[in-house]
Amino acid sequence: MIDLANVSKSYKKNGVKALDDLTLHIPGGELFGFIGPNGAGKTTAIKLMCGSLKPDAGKIVMAGHDLSAERLEAQRCIGFVPDGNDLYDRLTGMEYLNFMGDIYQVAKPQRKAHIEKYLSLFSLEDAVGSQIRTYSKGMKQKLMVIGALIHNPPVWILDEPLGGLDPRAAHLLKEEMKNHCAQGNTVFFSTHVLEVAEKLCTRIGVIAHGTLRAVGTLEELRSGETGASLEDVFLEMTEDEGGDAQ
Repeated sequence: MIDLANVSKSYKKNGVKALDDLTLHIPGGELFGFIGPNGAGKTTAIKLMCGSLKPDAGKIVMAGHDLSAERLEAQRCIGFVPDGNDLYDRLTGMEYLNFMGDIYQVAKPQRKAHIEKYLSLFSLEDAVGSQIRTYSKGMKQKLMVIGALIHNPPVWILDEPLGGLDPRAAHLLKEEMKNHCAQGNTVFFSTHVLEVAEKLCTRIGVIAHGTLRAVGTLEELRSGETGASLEDVFLEMTEDEGGDAQ
């Protein structure tokens, strides 16, 4: 579902190589966790996968579509929830969701079913008629999740999606992530919360200084160290991280 081959990206303003020869294969059915210190290259990798940045080198294929040659087709296969909730504050929640449905050309019956399901799931039915500027941070995050997934894409890319969510909403979103993968789809999940990655993800990638330090199941990352936590593994692999990349 997600393939990155020898992908590199530098920022001209400071010459920093944010990603250096990143190669990664994430098949359908996998809930993949992506962890690293601040500035390790996580956000750059996500922007490249979503098509908002172009790599200096390498190839990115999303759900069978080469981003360089089939950008729109690739982007239609992605549901992206960014870190932060910058929304159109003057729209009502329902206007925003219909706007997202229009962007992805979602048919009215499918759109209605999706919106009704997730508004109920996240307890937003009473707020959807109000302007987004009246929403709390958690409510905005829920609305963004509903809008990003309105076209039921095979690939979900979630950048710190649990921030601002109350425990119930966070639990529900994690269950939806697992359900999505159970149907043969892929979830790429960036998080700073190591305990969540440890409990939720099928495999985990550790990035530092723009390079992939390790990738595998938790047991593989432990390399036979009985009882080692993901925190222990993470600290060992990123102890020299200086936080220069994005």
